[in-house]
Amino acid sequence: MATTRLYRDGTLVAEDFPVAQISDHLGEPGATVWADFVSPTEQDLSAIQRELGLHRLAVEDATHEHQRPKLDIYDSHWFLAAYDMRFEEQTGRVAKHEVTAFITEHALVTVHDESFDVRRVTDRWDSVADLAGAGSAFLLWGLLDVIVDAQFDAVRQLDQAADDIEDLLFDDGPHDREIGRRSFALRKSIVFVRRAVLPMRDVVSGVMRHDLTRAQAAIAPYYQDVFDHVLRTIEWTDTVRDLLATIVDTHEGVRANRMNLVMKKVTSWAAIIAVPTAITGFFGQNLLFPGYGTGWGVALSTLLIVATGVGLFAAFKRNDWL
Repeated sequence: MATTRLYRDGTLVAEDFPVAQISDHLGEPGATVWADFVSPTEQDLSAIQRELGLHRLAVEDATHEHQRPKLDIYDSHWFLAAYDMRFEEQTGRVAKHEVTAFITEHALVTVHDESFDVRRVTDRWDSVADLAGAGSAFLLWGLLDVIVDAQFDAVRQLDQAADDIEDLLFDDGPHDREIGRRSFALRKSIVFVRRAVLPMRDVVSGVMRHDLTRAQAAIAPYYQDVFDHVLRTIEWTDTVRDLLATIVDTHEGVRANRMNLVMKKVTSWAAIIAVPTAITGFFGQNLLFPGYGTGWGVALSTLLIVATGVGLFAAFKRNDWL
């Protein structure tokens, strides 16, 4: 099953008609057609391949996952591969959904799996229906705008998640395990996102350089806006990546400082305990010494223990060792 739309002279005139009728509609003056396929096979796309004269390599790419984001130019059409994204707050990971499209002068065919909500694209088209007169350039703009906005939102949420980790760095609570786990997940996600976002600069600029959009003056500023969002997303991705690297380095430094503080405290208490041990060891020897077997000897040993213990504690406290 495929979802279809027919625009004529910038007006939506039909929906959900059979794929076999696409070629008939394309023969009509001022007609632009959109068809959407969910998880199709090559056999499922064979009808649209015949209708639009699609290249078999492009059809093969559309049915095989994990394509690199790209814009391939064929004689009769273009082939687009891009990735929609969604940040998962619970895991700190980014879910990536592949979207491919065939673009001709009067048609747009989108291919994706069930995880991509194509209603976001149709809602975007309907929100600026006055631009529909730009034909397939209008349809392609709506698709790219939705995808780029989703990528931008994913990076924005990654940045917020990184800020949340940053707030935990100097918190007094025991957050070492949480910081390590979350920062590692975010670093994997930002690499994941960067691989999908960086090629979009060439994809959008490639679309803008061709006659499909340059001939439509009304739609050109909207493509420029998409391109600006792509650049902002790439810059923000680099910023988040650097921030995460700084967080990891700072976390290691904070842990080292805390370990030094612990070692200072342990060493200080060990020194305080060692002095009474030495005094009681001296007074507990089996040889005669001044004060042996007398009350003042006991008082002297007790006074020495208390005085040296308090003196060491005060000295260590004054030097911030305790």
